[in-house]
Amino acid sequence: MKVTIVIPTLNEEGGIGPTLDAVDRKAFADAGWDLEFLVVDGNSKDRTRAIAESKGARVLTEPRRGYGRAYKEGFKAATGDILVTGDADGTYPFERAHEYVKLLLDEGLDFVNCDRYGKLEAGAMSTKHLFGNWVLSTTARLLFGIRVHDSQSGMWVIRRAALAGLDIESLGEGMAFSQEVKIEFWKSKGLKAKEVPASLRPRIGTPVLASWRDGIGNLKALYRMRLDRAW
Repeated sequence: MKVTIVIPTLNEEGGIGPTLDAVDRKAFADAGWDLEFLVVDGNSKDRTRAIAESKGARVLTEPRRGYGRAYKEGFKAATGDILVTGDADGTYPFERAHEYVKLLLDEGLDFVNCDRYGKLEAGAMSTKHLFGNWVLSTTARLLFGIRVHDSQSGMWVIRRAALAGLDIESLGEGMAFSQEVKIEFWKSKGLKAKEVPASLRPRIGTPVLASWRDGIGNLKALYRMRLDRAW
């Protein structure tokens, strides 16, 4: 079996190295799993791509901007049977990636969402972001009837074969992709999804998120998705 770690980047030279180094490569090897690192870079102007390659990652440059677009291209390019995602800013617990993969396999799941609120370290999320995430997650639960505590988490574990039955290309090109991919897995018949406690650390480097624009855009996207889908 092969696992691909898929990470989107844009000017993350400070965080990409520690992010890739955090993965416990020995744990993957001991489990008998091959490991691939795939970085989907939005044409960074710093040393992000060079650092990623120096750490053994395959780098795919995607000039079209967008968080969702990066993942769409990454999912197509990945060669692993299982995909693990997360940001390149040192915030996610990649040192536990092998544990989340084992959980997915042991429980016969297709999708695992890593709940950042399991352990929020000091300074990891501002009061503004806490409130915005609460609004978005609450709205997702109410509109779609799904039991997701953290609809905006960027760390997931995905059984790649399960993607074949989903229309990933129809999902958002930007930040809304994160919530929409979760909804797809939770609502699609025949697929099994679960949320597990994880953690979040303060980011390394300068944020690229436009908080108010992305937050309002994600809220609108939830209502559009509710109207568009037949669930």
